Amino acid sequence: MLREIDSTRQIPGEPLRRWFTSAAMDLIVWYDASSEPSGFQLCFDKYATEHALTWRQDTGFSHTAVDDGDRAGDMCYKATPILIASDRVDAGRILGVFMENSLCLPASIVDLVRQRLLEHIDNS
Repeated sequence: MLREIDSTRQIPGEPLRRWFTSAAMDLIVWYDASSEPSGFQLCFDKYATEHALTWRQDTGFSHTAVDDGDRAGDMCYKATPILIASDRVDAGRILGVFMENSLCLPASIVDLVRQRLLEHIDNS
């Protein structure tokens, strides 16, 4: 189940964010100055080939893979993970996994993510 991480670090000058995590996925929700959600990032397949589906109110959806910075044969140190372009996403599958993991989330967050994923499915 997705559970909120207490005391999520807030970065000055960036939108307020809340972070929820489970074994299967992470969800970060950003809020605007009027405390309304302005976007979210749903990271899934955490222990396989991790991907991120990001929705922002002003730009819509983007889908990326997570390059975890683990490059065999390079230096001994792991690099910082980065987001890289990725192919289409099965938003229906992601919606199912999200709903299974969202039982402990506030209803407003579940509704936001569910509605946006349904819109993404309809527009795909």
